[in-house]
Amino acid sequence: MTSMKIKSAAAPPPAARPSLAVASPLPHDVRVSFEFFPPKTEKMEEILWDSIQRLAPLEPAYVSVTYGAGGSTRQRTHATVVRIRRETMLEPAAHLTCVGSIREEIDEVARQYWRSGIRHIVALRGDPPEDMDRYAPHPGGYAYASDLVAGLKRVADFEISVAAFPEVHPQAASTEADLDNLKRKIDAGATRAITQFFFDADIYLRFLDRARAAGVTVPIVPGILPVTNFARVVQFAAICGTRVPGWMADLFEGLDDRPETRRLVAATVAAEQCRALYANGVNDFHFYTLNRAELTYAICHMLGVRPKAEPTGRELKAAP
Repeated sequence: MTSMKIKSAAAPPPAARPSLAVASPLPHDVRVSFEFFPPKTEKMEEILWDSIQRLAPLEPAYVSVTYGAGGSTRQRTHATVVRIRRETMLEPAAHLTCVGSIREEIDEVARQYWRSGIRHIVALRGDPPEDMDRYAPHPGGYAYASDLVAGLKRVADFEISVAAFPEVHPQAASTEADLDNLKRKIDAGATRAITQFFFDADIYLRFLDRARAAGVTVPIVPGILPVTNFARVVQFAAICGTRVPGWMADLFEGLDDRPETRRLVAATVAAEQCRALYANGVNDFHFYTLNRAELTYAICHMLGVRPKAEPTGRELKAAP
């Protein structure tokens, strides 16, 4: 698999940036990837595989499967990734973290992935287990994501994606320190960065400018979170250090008991965000699907990402 590329090395200056551009011509060069989480029950497994089958015709560049806090879903993550490899044409990427394991154990997990045909790892420091307030390196383990990236590269020639934080990691000492950490991960061998979710396009574009000025040249792919439950997103965003604009609260106000309307608003908000980014030279998007296909499918449709067999409006008009 080749690494994805962003259309421009740096975002246009703020004065030159177009405003929201949903009404502009439909894009034809957007590439997407999707994130899923491993199921805990048979019912959740059905939902996951329904979502995978629904989104597979969009031909994502890859699909990733998360790793629970403290490494709690290691076996389920492995089983899900291997099943995707064996039963679909999709390219799976396995999340792997530093948490709770010594280096030799993590290396063996990586070797198992390689033997199973998995060539792409999303390498993360990871969140601490629930009984810990703050992250601390595991004795004998990889201390940080940059160390994990270097270790994975010693195991095999994986394609490696890492995390980036447009609004700065909550535990980073400073904006500069956070960017230095991203550079260390790239220098260790990562070929792509995927951002934490955000809701203000300018936040990502300013971060992209800073990263390019600092010499980071790999693709920095925006992570997009369609809002299915606004109250929960607000709680999660507070933990992640992500700002939720006031206008979003206004849009979702009064929709707690109106799920259909809420989904329509959510699809529109995410599509506007992506179209604004596209107007500024971004054509790769990573969607945090939460194992729900319909919202992501609708947003992709508005980005021009559709099954190849699906006729376009022009083709329908030309049909006899």
